Amino acid sequence: MSETASTKIWRVAGINFDHMHMGDLLRLTHENPNAEIVGVADADRARMQGTIEKFGIPDERVFTDFRQCIETTKPDIVILCPKTGEHGDYVEWVAPYGVNVLVEKPFAASLADADRMIAAMQQSGKTMVINWPLAWYPPHVTTHRLITEGVIGEVVEVHYYDGNRGPLRHIADKEEIGAEEAARQKSLAWWYQKAAGGGSLLDYLGYGVTLGTWFHGGKAPIEVCSMVDEKAGLEVDEHSVTICRYDVGLSKYETRWGTFTDPWTLQPQPKCGFVVMGTKGTISSYDYEPVIRLQTTENPETHEVPVDELSAPRRNPLEYLIHCLSTGEKVEGPLDPVLCRVGQQIVDSAVLSAREKRTVKLLP
Repeated sequence: MSETASTKIWRVAGINFDHMHMGDLLRLTHENPNAEIVGVADADRARMQGTIEKFGIPDERVFTDFRQCIETTKPDIVILCPKTGEHGDYVEWVAPYGVNVLVEKPFAASLADADRMIAAMQQSGKTMVINWPLAWYPPHVTTHRLITEGVIGEVVEVHYYDGNRGPLRHIADKEEIGAEEAARQKSLAWWYQKAAGGGSLLDYLGYGVTLGTWFHGGKAPIEVCSMVDEKAGLEVDEHSVTICRYDVGLSKYETRWGTFTDPWTLQPQPKCGFVVMGTKGTISSYDYEPVIRLQTTENPETHEVPVDELSAPRRNPLEYLIHCLSTGEKVEGPLDPVLCRVGQQIVDSAVLSAREKRTVKLLP
């Protein structure tokens, strides 16, 4: 790393607060000695107020027009947290400013939008990453390391179940919202609007199939079959089950808004996370847990293995993006749009399958 790269303070702007994870990502920026929050923007200033107060952001760095924010503050990196249905638009809007972009999950509302995003960033010559918070959970990082080392042989099955009590039950930093208030907001929130990209499938399937693709070594499935609940009065699903057929067998990905408890507080049943089966062993890797559980041909009795301790520069998305920009290192893993696009192919195929109630070939 050059002296200039190692000492550079990266200018970061947070644009659009639709997704509550903006607060989490700006906290990572605030805590990073090589980054500075130079601007925040949202059409509704009230949505930014908690973040403004928490991180002491001065008025001259607060905007209700994101274009004015970029033109005035000249950031190196823009964090985008719009509703899923607007990911494609926002990347196309900000890319011409020559900024690097961190998009909070999911990748996009559709494969067409994902391809628009990729094309816009290719034209700008800058870097885009997609942040999947599960990619920073030590058990899942440990699982990938063991897979890469060949500990369980070739991956033949990935089983995924994940979600929470619902997107309206918490805000940034997992601060809890009461059930009554969450129910009141349901009819108004973009999370429950089909046109905005709402629903548990679009919220959580991307997590599972993107990390599942990572575990499968980048391999894509051949066919996809998906089913969603169809609750009266709701435009979107709160529960989905997707089965993917690979050349090595079947994998299952299940999403749920309405788990009995939130996994970051108390693991519900079924547990949230992954179970991976290989030709020489198995791994269970559950969100937030301090161990993974391993079986191997040499040691078939299930035994606990402490999770890896994440170390710099791979502890969070902002730190990793800054590292890649500083060193020229290629972005890898679940943040890489190339790998994420395979996940988006699966998501789009699942949406089609659920709508037409049939198994479909993976969309190209």
